[in-house]
Amino acid sequence: MTDPESKPETLSYEQAREELITIVQRLESGGVPLEESLALWERGEQLAAICQAWLDGAKAKIEAARLKEQAEKT
Repeated sequence: MTDPESKPETLSYEQAREELITIVQRLESGGVPLEESLALWERGEQLAAICQAWLDGAKAKIEAARLKEQAEKT
């Protein structure tokens, strides 16, 4: 897992996804105290938002490339 103190903006999609997978596995395994579970959940929410931002950015780039290609054809 990456360092929880890592600045979110420095995490790659892959880093955020891997840490999120680890958190989900820990939460699903049970046996984690409530306070730690809440902290893991909050971190998971942050990581999910980071992943979504990366995916949204990729989608926007793809759409821009498609629009540019269409404009060049006309």
